[in-house]
Amino acid sequence: MKLIILDRDGVINEDSDDYIRSVDEWIPIPGSIEAIARLHKAGYIIAVATNQSGIGRGYYDLAELSAMHDKMIRLVNECGGSINSIHFCPHTPEAHCNCRKPALGLIKQLESELQVSAQGAWFVGDTSKDIDVARISGCHPVLVKTGKGKTTLTKINISNKTLDDVKIVDSLADFANYLLNGAAI
Repeated sequence: MKLIILDRDGVINEDSDDYIRSVDEWIPIPGSIEAIARLHKAGYIIAVATNQSGIGRGYYDLAELSAMHDKMIRLVNECGGSINSIHFCPHTPEAHCNCRKPALGLIKQLESELQVSAQGAWFVGDTSKDIDVARISGCHPVLVKTGKGKTTLTKINISNKTLDDVKIVDSLADFANYLLNGAAI
């Protein structure tokens, strides 16, 4: 399986507790754009699955989200890579929708669009929701320490939950180095 699913905020771009509300606030984490390009050039299908409750909260609209994604795609393209699919959940947690991670809706959407199973894919995120959806969908979970990753790691360790199946890396760039330097799936 050559599919990699990425969370967005905290994995690809800097995150904020106040939400990333504009294209100007969308700032790539150093090395993340190049990592996506490297992975794509190595033959991986790159998909993004991201909760964007800021839309449901009225902090930004679909046009602004589209501008953020256009910026991300353009930067990856400029490095010689590509993002094959982007799916997002615009709902707040109170909506109890089927697309907000850790629900499987976003994974099902990208599987349908790309005509590929997520089973056995890598899922890179920075929250316990990302780890949960990876496990539920049969992906290999990866936790980056960027974004909310360090806090997530601390909370999981405090709660004594197991991370035996989770690959923990410093950043998306470090994950790309790991994967492209001979890691077995």
